[in-house]
Amino acid sequence: MTSTPERVRPANRHWRFTGWLLAAVWLFFLNVPFRTALHQPDLGRRLLGLGSVVAFAVAYVLIFEWGRALRQRHRPVPAGRARSLIALLLALGLVGIPGTDGDWLTTLVFVAAAAVFLLPPVESLVVVVLAAATPPVTSHLVAGWESESTLVFVVLLASFAMFGVSRLAQRNGELQAAQQEIHRLAVAEERARTARDLHDILGHSLTVVAVKAELAGRLLELDPARAAVEIADVERLARQALADVRGTVGAYRGVDLASELAGARSALAAAGIVAELPEAVPELPAERDELFGWAVREGVTNVVRHSGARRCVIRVGPAAVEVCDDGRGPAGEPAGGGHGLVGLRERAGRLDATVTVARAPGGRGFLLRVTAPEPNGRAGG
Repeated sequence: MTSTPERVRPANRHWRFTGWLLAAVWLFFLNVPFRTALHQPDLGRRLLGLGSVVAFAVAYVLIFEWGRALRQRHRPVPAGRARSLIALLLALGLVGIPGTDGDWLTTLVFVAAAAVFLLPPVESLVVVVLAAATPPVTSHLVAGWESESTLVFVVLLASFAMFGVSRLAQRNGELQAAQQEIHRLAVAEERARTARDLHDILGHSLTVVAVKAELAGRLLELDPARAAVEIADVERLARQALADVRGTVGAYRGVDLASELAGARSALAAAGIVAELPEAVPELPAERDELFGWAVREGVTNVVRHSGARRCVIRVGPAAVEVCDDGRGPAGEPAGGGHGLVGLRERAGRLDATVTVARAPGGRGFLLRVTAPEPNGRAGG
C-alpha cells in the first residue's frame, strides 16, 4: 500500500502575523526619505517621493513574505523571479530620487537585505558590494549628495543579519522536514510491527484451528464425543485469536511462556505429535519470558504446519529455549525463515538475544533455539 505525501501544515494566524511584523518593523528606516519627500516645496516632487517610498515599503513586505512562504513550504526560490523583484525594488528607489534627493540611498539597505534572502550566494554578494559602494561613489558624482559612511555600515550590517536569518530559516526547514520523515518512518515501522504480530498470532491460532477441525472431522463418526470436544476447542481457539487480534490493535496483548507451553501441548496433541514439554517453567524476567513465549509459539506453529514430525521436544532454561522435532527439517538455507522468524529475530535483537535455525542433532528434524545473554554477559545453555 502506498502512502500519499504528507501535506505541509499551513502557518497559523499568529505565525503569519509575526512574519508580517518581522518584515514591516525594519521599514522604520524609510522615515528618512519619507521626511525628505514630505518637506519638498514642489507638490509634484512631494507626491512622487511619498508615493515611491510607500510603494517601495509595500513591495518590500510582499516580496519578503513571498520568499518566506516558499521557504516554509520547502520550495526553492525561482532565481529569475527573484532577480526581477530585486530590480523592481531598485527601480522604485530610483524613481523617487526627485522627491527624496540623496536620501533614496536608504532604500539600498532593503535591496541588499532582499538580495541576501532571495538570491544565490554569489549573486547576493555582488548586490551587497554594489549597494555598499554606491553611497560613497555617488557622493563624488552628484553635487549635494553627502557621503554617508554610516549608510555603508548599515548596508553591511543588514546584509549580515539577513544572512543569519535566511540560514536559520533554512535549518529550521530542514529540521522540520527531518522530523516529518522520522514520523513517517516511525509510522511505517509500527505498521510493520503490527503486521508481524498479527501474522504470528493468526498463523499459530489458525493452524491449530485447522488441525483440530480436521481431527474433529475424522472423529465425527468414530468418536462423536471426542469430536465434540475438539469442536469446542476450535471455538475457544477462535475466540482467543479474536481477543489476541483486538489486544494487538489495542496495544495491550501480552505473551507469556507458560501460556504458550499450554497452547503448544494442545496444538501438538491435536496434530498427533508426541510432545515432550518441561514440567516447570523457570522464573524469568518479564521481557525474556515474553521472548521465549514467542519462540515456543513460532516453533510449534512450524512443527504443526510443515515438519511432518512424530515427536517434538521443547526445552526451557534460564537463558535459552529450544524447539526440536524429528521431521523433515528446515528447507533451503538453515538461516532462512518466513515472516514469523523475521519477527522473532527482531524481538530477540531488542534483548541482544540470538536466534538459531538449524537441523536437529543427528541430522534429522528442525531445531529452533533462542539464547539470551546472562546478566554477567555469558550466553547460557
